[in-house]
Amino acid sequence: MKIFVLVKEVPDTYGDRSLNLETGLAERGAGDVVLDEITERALEVALSHADKNEGTEVVALAMAPEGSTASVRRALAIGAHSAVHVADEELVGADLGLTAEVLAAAIRRGEPDLVITGNLSTDGSGGVIPAMLAEHLGWTQATALTSVEITSEGVSGTRGADAGAQSISAALPAVISITEALPDARFPNFKGIMAAKKKPLEVLSLADLGVSADPSAAPRTIMTAVSEKPPRAAGVKIVDEGDAAEKLVEYLAQNRLV
Repeated sequence: MKIFVLVKEVPDTYGDRSLNLETGLAERGAGDVVLDEITERALEVALSHADKNEGTEVVALAMAPEGSTASVRRALAIGAHSAVHVADEELVGADLGLTAEVLAAAIRRGEPDLVITGNLSTDGSGGVIPAMLAEHLGWTQATALTSVEITSEGVSGTRGADAGAQSISAALPAVISITEALPDARFPNFKGIMAAKKKPLEVLSLADLGVSADPSAAPRTIMTAVSEKPPRAAGVKIVDEGDAAEKLVEYLAQNRLV
């Protein structure tokens, strides 16, 4: 079985994060960048299955700038057998539609049996890439899973719901996404870090995948405006002069909180 795991480099949530107000893009140089934790958890799901099933190949797939090799290598150090890094200058600022198209092309090229992703990234928080990939590939999907079981025929698991949990199953090939309910990724040890330097890492361009980023080739998202988040305003203070309850109800009603 071959499993592709989508991994993504994101700004470190513990560091400074900012937007370029001219382009609307994240300033990657504003702080440290790391592999998104949820994608590391997705990688752990694949590696846990590989540990118990000989012959399973785990491939890390990333769409990231050329300078993101270290993050892709981290996926190899954690345990992925090989990696595919899609890097192209024309992908700067790619929207969700183009991202899904490019990733789907890379997946078709690799012909995996299963694709595992996180449910949403910590930077964009779009949460739609897994479903968009399934649509492009024509595969079944099982999203937002809190538990996963993989077999040679299919994948199953549970999804959290307001009234309890839903049992989900899908035949292979399939795209699944997992939540933070799944275990943390294993920590790369020295042996893994050294081995990662010799593991296959294929770098692909849009030309290699046969995908065009030309806005005229397909509809693309257009950003109309971007601005800094306004400073946090002071809260409303209600002084009890015998009418605090009335003031509180009035405030809640004005802000549509009741």
